[in-house]
Amino acid sequence: MAWNLTDDVESFLAAAGDFLRSRPAEHTVLLTVTETVRLGAPRAYGDEPRLFGWWTGPGGVPEGAFVLTPPRPVLLTPLPGAAAASLAGLWDLDRPLPGVTAEQRTAEAFADAWHSRTGAAVSVNRRSRLYRLAELLRPDPLPPGRARVATVADRELLLKWFEAFTVDLGASDIGWERQVDDRLRYGGLTLWEIGGDPVSLAGVSRTVAGAARVSPVYTPSDLRGRGYAGAATAAVSRAALDAGAGEVLLFTDLANPTSNALYQRIGYVPVSDRVSLDFRK
Repeated sequence: MAWNLTDDVESFLAAAGDFLRSRPAEHTVLLTVTETVRLGAPRAYGDEPRLFGWWTGPGGVPEGAFVLTPPRPVLLTPLPGAAAASLAGLWDLDRPLPGVTAEQRTAEAFADAWHSRTGAAVSVNRRSRLYRLAELLRPDPLPPGRARVATVADRELLLKWFEAFTVDLGASDIGWERQVDDRLRYGGLTLWEIGGDPVSLAGVSRTVAGAARVSPVYTPSDLRGRGYAGAATAAVSRAALDAGAGEVLLFTDLANPTSNALYQRIGYVPVSDRVSLDFRK
């Protein structure tokens, strides 16, 4: 049993792609990140070197995987046994590691081993819940306005809203230009607008292994509480289904009861929880 590391997404997917696709909901973020890179947007997640890895069990069969796209935390699938601690033990200390995101058991096992090795302080950044769309329900009441796919003409507004979304999450400054441009290329951003004025945003990933993920969902603070986010989310969810997605997924911040209730009202049901942990020297 061992970790295998590479900076080449094609090599990673050749080895671990079937494993990731076997559980498209559980592995949704790793699938969509690697698909973006595979399709020719290798710098959509920044200029820092990426790293991919898979854990092989008996017989060399993959049983776990990770993706690192700095400056974001390392993303881990649920890992068996001592695999999380093993990864922390072999990590190149010259490669910055801001944190880890995974289901709680795996995240804590990795963080404990990382703290033991480096002395880094560990703190909770965010606890999130994965939802799956069961049956799409029309928002009730449906607010005024309509949905439309965002275009390059909306780029400046989109960048402003993506940055505001990051601030709301309490995340580090990521730099969204390349991701916004990539989303615009495949029609992955939808605006809810009233009289031609955008009031809310909902994005959707590419469909990979039959699943698409809604992200981000953002409404400016002065326009919240009017149903716009629910309408935008329902619209982009419907578009994903119509485009052939068998599953539509999304994550919520567990600290935000409003959004958790909102998505359940339009037909999303809880699947699993995970945690993002920050590392500080």
